[in-house]
Amino acid sequence: MPRYLSLVRIEENTIDMASADPGFEERMGALFEEITKAGVMLDTAGLKPTAESTRISWTNGKLSYTDGPFTETKEVVGGYALMQCKDMAEAIEWGKRFLEVHPKEWTVGLEVREIEEMPGS
Repeated sequence: MPRYLSLVRIEENTIDMASADPGFEERMGALFEEITKAGVMLDTAGLKPTAESTRISWTNGKLSYTDGPFTETKEVVGGYALMQCKDMAEAIEWGKRFLEVHPKEWTVGLEVREIEEMPGS
C-alpha cells in the first residue's frame, strides 16, 4: 500500500495553543486514536518553532546556513503525518478530518504527497 506524507502548514506567529477551544485536544486525541486503530498512521509529530531551526542550502557547489526564525517566510511546516493509505483519496479524507478538528479561527493547511518508493525498499 502506498505511503503519504502530510505536511502541516501554519502561519507560525498566528497560532497560540492557549487560544484553542477546550475540546480541541480531546477531538485531536480521538482522531489520532481512530487513525492509528485503522492502521493508517505510521508516525506523526509537531515541529519546534523556526526560531530553533537552521536552513542549509546548496548553491553553486557551496553550502550556506541560515538560522531561524525565518521572517521572510509567511507559512512554515509546523508538523507532519506519515500515513499508509489505499490511495490519495483516502489520504486526503484523513487530512480533511484532521483540519476540521482545529479551531475555526485558526489558519492551518496540509500538503498531502505520495512517497515515491525507492526500488528495493
